[in-house]
Formats: sequence, structure tokens, C-alpha cells
Amino acid sequence: MEGQARVLEFLKWALILAAIVYVLIFAALYVFQRRILFLVQPSRVSPVEAGVTEAEEHVLKTEDGERIVTWLRRPLGAQRPLFVMFVGNGDSLAGLASALRRLSADGSGYLAVAYRGYSGSTGSPSEAGIALDALTAYGFAASMIAPRQIVLLGYSLGSAVAISLGARKSVAGVILLAPFTSAADVAAQIYPIFPVRWLMKDQFRAVEEVHNLRAPVLVLHGEHDTVVPIEFGRKLYAAAIEPKRFVALPKADHFSILDRGGMEAIRAFLDEFGLR
Repeated sequence: MEGQARVLEFLKWALILAAIVYVLIFAALYVFQRRILFLVQPSRVSPVEAGVTEAEEHVLKTEDGERIVTWLRRPLGAQRPLFVMFVGNGDSLAGLASALRRLSADGSGYLAVAYRGYSGSTGSPSEAGIALDALTAYGFAASMIAPRQIVLLGYSLGSAVAISLGARKSVAGVILLAPFTSAADVAAQIYPIFPVRWLMKDQFRAVEEVHNLRAPVLVLHGEHDTVVPIEFGRKLYAAAIEPKRFVALPKADHFSILDRGGMEAIRAFLDEFGLR
């Protein structure tokens, strides 16, 4: 009997300790959630320093007073698109140098956007704040060229930003690289024992807005993506309306989409819908 009592006492304290650890981790996830979701790269690098000599840096003022850094390369003629680019949570403008050169190799232009807090932009990121950054970038792009030349391009976290903007503004096309249904869905897969859908302040529920896109949509997803598994991209694509195209890239992971078939798929999409 004494031995059984000791076992029960041990189990009681083990459960208490496990509960305390659970609560502490839960509290940490809540308090530090934006640091986890937004992997801010704050350093500001000029286009010249990054080796993107054809780009101009423009600092745009948002409606709530923040200043966001953008890199602009104007399209070479009215038959080439301007990609308004929204990047992933750990990206920087300097880190886009190779992708920008490839996207613009055919004379296409780009406006690469650094969210608030990123790459020298002021402020701290949040879903609402990034939405304002996107609207500011669109207004700048639309002041230069017609909406029929604007193609939104969103990667990972930026796919939700592009969808939200495209659901509200006139654009020629929307290209989504490694998109998800919602940030909450991805987080729930990473932290299955925590109620993250109640926890998250910034849920980026792209699947609830994608059906409002009225421009052609291209979804690109690597079959070896372990960050945002391809099932998320397929579910998001299913919720979009026509015209739409889905391209699964058999050799790509989350970070190699453009290098392993994505660039060719983008060119084919632009040609199919007369966007270049």
C-alpha cells in the first residue's frame, strides 16, 4: 500500500508539473507571438549595395504615419507588367536581389515592398499594419501605371497580403508562391496541443478572401515544402474562382520555387493571359 501511495503521489506531482509547463509555454506563445510570426529583418540596404543597380529606392508614407521602404524598377513599355511583391516573414529586400533580377530579365518591372519593421521601414508588423503597407504600395504603383499592368506577387506570408489587396483593388493578375489557407492553420499544425486559433492576433485568413479575386490567379507550390505543405496551397486554390491555374513543382521546396520551375510557370501564366 505504501508503494502504491508513492506512485500516486509521484503521478500527481508529475501532472501538476506538466500543467505548469503547459501554461508557461502557452503564455509565452501568446506574449511573444508576433516575434514568432514576424521574423523581422530590420537592416536597411540600398539597391546598389545589394547589386540591384537598376532599382530605385522609394520611401512611402502610410495612412497611419509609418514610412515603408520599397525598391522600384519600372517596366520597359506598356506590354510588360509591374510585379507588386509581398515577401515572406523572414525576408529582406536585399535577400530578393536574385529573384528581382530574374523577374525583370524580360523587361518586366517590380515594386518590392518592405513591411513595417523590415529592411528599414518604420513601425512594428501586424496584420492590420501590413494591410496598410500594401494599400500604400498599390497607390504608388497605380500612380505610375494602369491597373491592367499590375500583377500582385505574394510569397508565403506575402500570399495572404496579396490576396487581401487583390480582393479590394483592380489588378491584372495574382501570383501566389507557397500560399496557405490561414496563418492560424499553419500554426495549428506546428503547435497541435495548443488552441492557437484562439491565441493568434494576426491570423491572415486568406481562404476567406481568395474567392473575391476577380483577376487570373496562379498558385505555385513545391511538393517538398515542409514549411507550408502543399496541401495548404491546394485547399486555397480550391476556394478561388476561375480563371485560375495550379502548378505543383516536383523538385521544389519552400525556398526554391523560382529556381525549380516556378519562373517558367510564371512566364507561361503571363503569356496565357496576355500580361506581357
